Amino acid sequence: MNIILLGPPGAGKGTQAQILVEKRGMIQLSTGDMLREAKDSGTEMGKVVADVMARGDLVTDEIVIGLIREKIQGENAGGFIFDGFPRTLAQADALAQLLEETGQTLDAVIELQVDDEILVSRIVGRAEEAAAAGQPVRADDNEESLKQRLMEYYKKTSPLIGYYYAKGQLTAVDGLGTIDEVSAAIDGKLG
Repeated sequence: MNIILLGPPGAGKGTQAQILVEKRGMIQLSTGDMLREAKDSGTEMGKVVADVMARGDLVTDEIVIGLIREKIQGENAGGFIFDGFPRTLAQADALAQLLEETGQTLDAVIELQVDDEILVSRIVGRAEEAAAAGQPVRADDNEESLKQRLMEYYKKTSPLIGYYYAKGQLTAVDGLGTIDEVSAAIDGKLG
C-alpha cells in the first residue's frame, strides 16, 4: 500500500508516518531525510544534491523524483508513505508518472485536517513547554514562522487536496485529536 499524508506544517504527518512504519512495516519517504541522506552518501546523485544545497539553491523536482525512484525500486516492505512530497501539482503529476512507470499505485491520500488557530497555539505551546524543560526547540516553531509556513502550504500544497479529490483518492481525518485518535482514524480509512 502506498499513501500520501497531506496537511499543513505541524499537523502531525511525521508522527503518524512513524506509527504506520511501526504498525504496518511501511517505509516513510521523507524528502528532507532523503536529501540529507543523499548529500552524505557520496553517490553521483548525492554529489549533485550536496552541490545544490551548498549553493543554497532549491533542489529541483527532477532530483527529488530521482531520489524517490531509487527508493521505490528497492525493497518496498509494506509500501511507502510519502511525507512532504508532493508539495505542488507538478510534483503530483511527476509522482503519478513515476508510480505508473514502476508498476505501482497510489492507494490513498490522507488529509490531516486542522484548524489553523488551534494548530498555531498547539505548536507554540509545545515549543514553550520544550524550552521550559530544557529540550531543543525547532527554530521555526514560533508563531510568526509557523504562520509563514502555513501561507506557503496554502499557496503551493493545498491545491493537491482538490487534485486528489478529483481522482477519488482523497480521504480526510480530524488531525486535532490525540495521537492515538488520529492514528485510529487513519487505520479506519486504510482498512
